[in-house]
Amino acid sequence: MFTIAGVLHFKDEPSFRKIVPDYLPLRKTAVLITGVIEIIFGGLLIKQRPTTCLKRAISAFLWAVLPANVYMARKNIPLGGKQLPAWLLYARLPLQFVLIRIIHKL
Repeated sequence: MFTIAGVLHFKDEPSFRKIVPDYLPLRKTAVLITGVIEIIFGGLLIKQRPTTCLKRAISAFLWAVLPANVYMARKNIPLGGKQLPAWLLYARLPLQFVLIRIIHKL
């Protein structure tokens, strides 16, 4: 999942840039850096069982990108070019916490 999301950061960078809050500088750079990080995480998770250090890094990353998901829901920004109902955009927010929990269970 991380690898696919990371590749999509490069394939559809303008769409990902839209969900980076306006108050943050270097929005394109942020999208590309987070894409690289996701690809690395995906590769590491495929290769090996996550270490405590990797689990903490992934958790920190998921916390760091949470504002983009909140911004996306508040501004009703399309996901993957598809306009979703606002309730569904907000329903995605708890997914960050579910992913953190899953990572720590591995």
